[in-house]
Amino acid sequence: MLPPRNPSISWCWRKRRPSSLSGPLSSRATRSHWAHHPQPRPSRRSPSRLSAAACQCSLSVRSSWLLLLIIRSSSSRGYTRKGMKIACTQPRRVAAMSVAARVAREMGVKLGNEVGYSIRFEDCTSERTVLRYMTDGMLLREFLSEPDLASYSVVMVDEAHERTLHTDILFGLIKDVARFRPELKVLVASATLDTARFSTFFDDAPVFRIPGRRFPVDIFYTKAPEADYLEACVVSVLQIHVTQPPGDILVFLTGQEEIEAACEMLQDRCRRLGSKIRELLVLPIYANLPSDIQARIFQPTPPGARKVVVATNIAETSLTIEGIIYVLDPGFCKQKSYNPRTGMESLTVTPCSKASANQRAGRAGRVAAGKCFRLYTAWAYQHELEETTVPEIQRTSLGNVVLLLKSLGIHDLMHFDFLDPPPYETLLLALEQLYALGALNHLGELTTSGRKMAELPVDPMLSKMILASEKYSCSEEILTVAAMLSVNNSIFYRPKDKVVHADNARVNFFLPGGDHLVLLNVYTQWAESGYSSQWCYENFVQFRSMRRARDVREQLEGLLERVEVGLSSCQGDYIRVRKAITAGYFYHTARLTRSGYRTVKQQQTVFIHPNSSLFDEQPRWLLYHELVLTTKEFMRQVLEIESSWLLEVAPHYYKAKELEDPHSKKMPKKIGKTREELG
Repeated sequence: MLPPRNPSISWCWRKRRPSSLSGPLSSRATRSHWAHHPQPRPSRRSPSRLSAAACQCSLSVRSSWLLLLIIRSSSSRGYTRKGMKIACTQPRRVAAMSVAARVAREMGVKLGNEVGYSIRFEDCTSERTVLRYMTDGMLLREFLSEPDLASYSVVMVDEAHERTLHTDILFGLIKDVARFRPELKVLVASATLDTARFSTFFDDAPVFRIPGRRFPVDIFYTKAPEADYLEACVVSVLQIHVTQPPGDILVFLTGQEEIEAACEMLQDRCRRLGSKIRELLVLPIYANLPSDIQARIFQPTPPGARKVVVATNIAETSLTIEGIIYVLDPGFCKQKSYNPRTGMESLTVTPCSKASANQRAGRAGRVAAGKCFRLYTAWAYQHELEETTVPEIQRTSLGNVVLLLKSLGIHDLMHFDFLDPPPYETLLLALEQLYALGALNHLGELTTSGRKMAELPVDPMLSKMILASEKYSCSEEILTVAAMLSVNNSIFYRPKDKVVHADNARVNFFLPGGDHLVLLNVYTQWAESGYSSQWCYENFVQFRSMRRARDVREQLEGLLERVEVGLSSCQGDYIRVRKAITAGYFYHTARLTRSGYRTVKQQQTVFIHPNSSLFDEQPRWLLYHELVLTTKEFMRQVLEIESSWLLEVAPHYYKAKELEDPHSKKMPKKIGKTREELG
């Protein structure tokens, strides 16, 4: 018996050869595929004018043998003589670690010796390391100690099409370095890239095209748009499972909620079909999933069964899963965008770009001839998708980047050689924030405090909080809070089948004062348990996240000596901890009004996140770690404060009149005049 077929999913197709994944295709669609998801798309800025000079750069498809070839020819070419090194950047931590491990294995060396990786708060390299894989942010920090990258002979920027914030800054800096170091070899690599534009930016650099896909991929489009792409994904998976030859399936969805819903629907329909279909293993993969569950996607598929991996766009480039033959692409992804006027990040579902769609299709041709099923029409692909994703530099906060560039001695940020310049307003806001935090003086120059903040590889507000902890004698506790905040929102695990137990376990960690103290309590109890994985399992806490928080804390503790901050503990006096946090995050404050919470400066209506320990309490004054727009304008990781603390830690930013409660004022008591007195 076949699974229930969705009549709207009828496919038209055309075989794509490895050399090309684009081109028009006839379609009967008259409605827009994206009309069912009316999300606003960020506007694109026009590219800046480009200068010309001599620079060596090659743009290529990443091949597994490319850097092996460089290493093996290094003795004759001299790339690793006299202690010189080769750097290869990746946009994600996972990719840097996994690719380094694979190259070390193929070269027959131990990871950390000749081949190693360096990511934020984790360094797996030694003095013998000649090939260093790293995130682009780590190479950016190398410029702090070595502005000309003198110890590197080759720099390879991989997956350049992702255009992360740090990658765009790297382009400008590396271009400048390559002009006065002609012996430096620079490779910018990607499978989907606007090569002509990048070549022009890098002073008319040569372009090399290396065939990277060994097997052809057949691409199928729907003949009409899909109203519910989640339902269409589930039906298509079952259709492929029943009608197609053996081979695993990879499905791209936008986030955790969608992935969990799709997995539940697939498992439910497989149970109902029972023995009428072969076994289908449904495996999710997203950031907040415990690592032992994530690892299941790499296990071999049992004989007679089929594996379906439901993933976010982390599987686009960062991970290679063996056995994938079929790819399902609904054409959407989650994208962060930043509004400088409100200081709010929004995480919205938007149509992906053509470059992303081509990357997804490429996942199907790694091990054999594959098929990619796109749940949108060929007309929509050709006419409604952007060529490339909007660069992150145009849709994110720039505080960290501005601080880093200032510490490198680059003061004229308005005329920095960006491939795509950021919005002028975002740049001004970043300068204003750094001035308020004391990192810049009134002339826009870096202060002593700013130099210390630049040494810490965290957000400027977080580094200011760490520096302020010395004044309040609570640096031990603040280091823990900073480490826990650095692992994002992945501390607690909430499985669907144990929601009540997970919520009860979370409530047991609540302390009066707010979420920062809850995070401190979780880490303290975990340390008292001897850093036990069993303790994490019993309390629905993610062991991987806690272990990373411990690594981050140790790294930050090692950096305290460099920024001249001594270790001290407040011995349970959480008022001091809250004041130190306020010293860093006074920019992020909100107060309770008759209509709900509003931010103090921008007067933006905001809400406490339902997962917060203060969700039911509604204190008068709040401080928040970040402001994110999902279904509402939510404040994440909130802390109860007193308005007087704002005047104490930031008298230059707040005035007493701003912090007065207008609703607490009473009418003045005056005695009215009698009718006779009025005449």
